[in-house]
Amino acid sequence: MEFEPSEVSLQPLSTTRHKCSACFKQYKKKEHLIEHIKTSYHSVHDPKCGVCNKHCKSFESLREHVAGPLSKVNCSSVFAERGCILCLKICSSMDSLNEHKEICHLAAPRPIDTVEMLYSEDEVDISNGISSRRSREAVAIDCEMVGGGSDCSLDLCARVCLVDKDEKLIFHTYVLPQIPVTDYRCEITGIMEVNLRDAMPLNEVRERILQILHNGESISRVRLDGGRAKVLVGHNLEKHLDCLQMNYPDHLWRDTATYRPLMKTNFVSHSLKYVTKTYLGYDIQVGFHDPYQDSVSVMRLYKRICSQDHPMEGTIRVSNSPALSFNSSFDPWKSMAHENMTPNELIEISRSNYKCWCLDSRDAAER
Repeated sequence: MEFEPSEVSLQPLSTTRHKCSACFKQYKKKEHLIEHIKTSYHSVHDPKCGVCNKHCKSFESLREHVAGPLSKVNCSSVFAERGCILCLKICSSMDSLNEHKEICHLAAPRPIDTVEMLYSEDEVDISNGISSRRSREAVAIDCEMVGGGSDCSLDLCARVCLVDKDEKLIFHTYVLPQIPVTDYRCEITGIMEVNLRDAMPLNEVRERILQILHNGESISRVRLDGGRAKVLVGHNLEKHLDCLQMNYPDHLWRDTATYRPLMKTNFVSHSLKYVTKTYLGYDIQVGFHDPYQDSVSVMRLYKRICSQDHPMEGTIRVSNSPALSFNSSFDPWKSMAHENMTPNELIEISRSNYKCWCLDSRDAAER
């Protein structure tokens, strides 16, 4: 049976698109948008474009957004004029950008051979690990490793360095490995056999480091909530702790290799050399690896992230409803009628799947 063209009823096509107000992705159905926001973990801690306010997964994806080959014209033009190439901040004027660069662009730390130890042997009470000076809440660590085993593949700690938030050297020593060294990796570490002849035994090194980190706190309290124990900052901390044969609670780790905003867009780790050059603006590991320069660099990265001023989380405002406050045990995706919420309200209840380091400085201010 054939119909005349005038008899065919044409249904209007739906052009409604549901747009994520964080990353700007669009979906045909509201339930698809809800699922996207639920699984993307957008939050106030996301790296965000200072021009269009788009949320990005990492600083690398933000850099691609404002300065990459496929960047948005408006965002890239503003960034080229008033953007900091290191921290990706958009300044209000060229004058403020020049002032910002003086603070943001840092010089490389001095070599370790020119740095004096902050504490002498008699300034640290080995019985309880509390320094006679004011304690600090974060310590950065770097280890230089030599090779062991028949194929030289075992990583043995041969040198360790700890610095505080003020970049003061609080502990440094060569370490005597527990098994013979088969490769000193001198072209990388700069370590030779003579450096380890009178080196400190690994067990003593581990004890010293734990005393500094525990800061006089009991082991049970350190494992529970940290107490007075110090945050441990480093790059690829698991590898450093393994070579020291040392355990430290992972809730006190601040690892620049696994911190999501500092990782690649596919969440693979960058090298410390790369993140230092990209976000601090200077070169390290040119020739021999310097443990002081490496540990200062990870501390600077940590402090830069801590200094970010993100809004507070914890309050949801839904249209025609009172404000709802919740803590980490409250699941808004199960407890709220999100099908009736706007995209902005959905972003309000979304939470990141990692702890932003800006919360460290906020916690310290509240103590």
